[in-house]
Amino acid sequence: MATSVLIYDGDCGVCTKLSRFVTTGVRKSSGDFAVSAYQDADLDGLGLSAEQCDEALQWVSAKGTISSAQDAVARVLLAGRLPFKPLGAVILVPGINAFAGVVYRWVALNRHRLPGGTPACSLPAAQRPS
Repeated sequence: MATSVLIYDGDCGVCTKLSRFVTTGVRKSSGDFAVSAYQDADLDGLGLSAEQCDEALQWVSAKGTISSAQDAVARVLLAGRLPFKPLGAVILVPGINAFAGVVYRWVALNRHRLPGGTPACSLPAAQRPS
């Protein structure tokens, strides 16, 4: 793989909104890393399943290393511009990482209640209306 890629749930309004922020605010340039909805990505080529992507944000490094959930958030921030890089490093600190995991899971479970969320966000991918 030539570049790292951030994979998000394109059916989720919150995820889509945050991916736009990553694309325009965090990423320095389009060559830094790719951002793609899992519904549009070659998951087999990335070593991911739809279930993994439905469960959490995924980061696949240029070397093929996969990070999920809060670790994916940290990797995105580390690959981005200042002032985001230091925040990414902080998220990877062991105690902070555990706390970030709790926050990530709460947000993921409640994304349908957040601004930009839709009722479909609360459903597993197989049960979402097309």
